Amino acid sequence: MKKIKSIILVGMLLMMVVGCAHSNTNSEGRYHMNTFTKNTKVYDVINNTSFKGYGKLIFPVDRKIDKDMTLDESKSLYIWYNYINSNKTVEIVNYMKQQADSKKQIFYNIYTEEEMRADPEKRNTGLFYFRGKENTKFAILNAGGGFMYVGAMQDSFPHALELSKKGYNAFALIYRPDANKAMEDLARAVAFIHENKNQLKIDVTSYSVWGGSAGGRMAAWLGDYGTESFGEKAYPRPSTVIMQYTGLSEVTGNEPPTYACVGTADYIADDQVMENRINKIKSNGTDAQIEKFKGLPHGFGLGEGTKAEGWINHAIQFWEKHMN
Repeated sequence: MKKIKSIILVGMLLMMVVGCAHSNTNSEGRYHMNTFTKNTKVYDVINNTSFKGYGKLIFPVDRKIDKDMTLDESKSLYIWYNYINSNKTVEIVNYMKQQADSKKQIFYNIYTEEEMRADPEKRNTGLFYFRGKENTKFAILNAGGGFMYVGAMQDSFPHALELSKKGYNAFALIYRPDANKAMEDLARAVAFIHENKNQLKIDVTSYSVWGGSAGGRMAAWLGDYGTESFGEKAYPRPSTVIMQYTGLSEVTGNEPPTYACVGTADYIADDQVMENRINKIKSNGTDAQIEKFKGLPHGFGLGEGTKAEGWINHAIQFWEKHMN
């Protein structure tokens, strides 16, 4: 009898261990191992061997990072932003590590070694690739930061991850924080993606360009003027532009279909200016849409836990409407 009780006890303990292991494996959805937590130091992510050669670009290179700063504390890096979700930050860096450890290339330089030697600033550029399904359409995402820094962890990485979950291929651009140089980097990124479409295993037709704040201006300018205006040959223009909280007012008549969203309490990007621009685009016969979220400030990103939550699904539906 004692022997039977011992066997039952051992079995129960084994079930508990397996159950705990299973729960830990799935605590971040599709990721096999969660190396990083909210208490992980930012520099431990930057210097992780999985990110050799590009780890520093995961965080803003133009912002001072304290050596003991944790991922949870890193939200202080992103001035002008609100509703930064540390859990999303942890999810993103664990996703990146899982992809890199699975031998999937997650970062691509857009400039050659010769170009980077000639202009060292170009070493702080590149594309982070969030893979969707092979041979599906792609999006390029440009974070904001007032052309002072690149706030990718709030303004492009989360969006790219969500797009990849829906099967789309998404590239988050790290650019030089200067308006003219940023546009050169975006044009080069478009060129790089088109020239390497077979290696990247993507469909380059009907792509979209996304951006928040300063990145929203970049998306709009690319749609209006094309890569040929920023140092590259003419590549196909995006089928759709997705813009968040940027007070751009100019309308050239060359705009692609445009989706925009903004909060009514945004002290940087006036919601009425954005609405007026969308109405002008529509008056030119081009499809355009704006969502305004009452009381929301600038830089809400995905807007998780706010009135804006779910806007990205509306933006994706708008893009899908304009796919060929």
